[in-house]
Amino acid sequence: MNVDRELDNTILSFADIQAELNIRNAKDALKEIVDNIDLTSEERTGLDSEISGLESMLEKLEKASVHIAVFGMVGRGKSSVLNALLGEKVFETGPIHGVTKTTEIKQWQLGKDNLEETESSSDTSLVSYRISQIELIDTPGIDEVDGETRELMARQVAKQADLLLFIVAGDITQVEYEALSQLRDAGKPMLLVFNKIDQYPEADRLAIYNKIRDERVRELLSPNEIVMAAAYPLVAKALRQPDSNITVKMERGEPQIEDLKLKILEILDQEGKSLVALNSMLYADNVNEQLVRRKIEIREQSANQVIWKAVMAKAMAIALNPLTLVDILSGAVIDVAMILTLSKLYGISMSQSGAIDLLQKIAISMGGITASELVANLGLSSVKGLLGLAAPATGGLSLAPYLSVAVTQAAVAGLSSYGIGQVSKTYLANGASWGEEGPKAVVSHILESLDETSIMGRIKEELIAKLNIKNFSNQQ
Repeated sequence: MNVDRELDNTILSFADIQAELNIRNAKDALKEIVDNIDLTSEERTGLDSEISGLESMLEKLEKASVHIAVFGMVGRGKSSVLNALLGEKVFETGPIHGVTKTTEIKQWQLGKDNLEETESSSDTSLVSYRISQIELIDTPGIDEVDGETRELMARQVAKQADLLLFIVAGDITQVEYEALSQLRDAGKPMLLVFNKIDQYPEADRLAIYNKIRDERVRELLSPNEIVMAAAYPLVAKALRQPDSNITVKMERGEPQIEDLKLKILEILDQEGKSLVALNSMLYADNVNEQLVRRKIEIREQSANQVIWKAVMAKAMAIALNPLTLVDILSGAVIDVAMILTLSKLYGISMSQSGAIDLLQKIAISMGGITASELVANLGLSSVKGLLGLAAPATGGLSLAPYLSVAVTQAAVAGLSSYGIGQVSKTYLANGASWGEEGPKAVVSHILESLDETSIMGRIKEELIAKLNIKNFSNQQ
């Protein structure tokens, strides 16, 4: 017998050590996420609750605190169940439809009384209870007015909770089944509490329980996850009146909540801190994905603005320059400046020589556009130069074809910068890496996605507007 007890103690000690390691690893990982939130004020917009949620999770891990959230329709006794667990009336209850209007949180202090009570009800020993704090969370009814807002709030609470209690007071309705299914998708431990059993004769109570267990929630919950309770039982008490008549008065009896309390403590004793650590990391991972997605969206918008500014700057420089060599040099300078600006936007340290190397690598990989740009520069620049020089001698008659050639050449050059910008953005957004496919494959995918005609058309339109060229279509 002593050997068995020593073995049990050894197993429990090992479980404690593993639980502590899980908590410590989760704290370290979450602290790293919180400390390295690199978002601008614009990127933070709309994510304040998620960011504060991460900080709350870190605090929760520090305290080894378990969150138990209760859900259910109005009138099922959600608040009464929590009050019965607490042993006092803390959460508001009453006949008014939907007394609980917002999420409420209270601490459940567990002492020797709780453990002795549950131990006397079962052979299961809970002396190794390892949670320092439990918070009970009450939520509004899932069927209340403004259901969309409350459903969103319920989902948010479910994400941060470690254990979910779903309260019913009879056979399950379709609304309850749908809500139960949605909460089950959160992947958290859950108990279905059949409350108000005092209102049913024993035969009816068992019939409803069996129907719930065997038909309604068979695919969602196991029989071990269904508990019966009477959080606020009413007991008939006979009162003798002064005239000797007997009247019956309904008074509150002792809550029948022991089975639920035991089940909760068993779950927490078995999984305890590991459950807190796992759920905290699941929540943190979900929020971190949102933060990363938001950062990518905002930075991509800014990157696209940087790229388009470079496109138009290059187009203007090419259009206004009659010399081939100057065209090529000015275009390269603008491309390098664009790459450096994008590297700062994505937090990648890059020197000017590094930007030039990247530009060369991209240029080699994207032969299609750069080849056409080279032809445009060598061919159209020569024509453009001759027409520009001839303008004074012809009284300006050659200026119209000069502008046509200049705008076309500028559009080709702008398209080149657009492609270079998109490739650079992808490379930098991926942490200055081409990934497994390599530069040629990345460049090829991006070039295939470009609508060259549309891009060149937009460049021409903006260039014509900037240069204030009238009747350009007639000059072509």
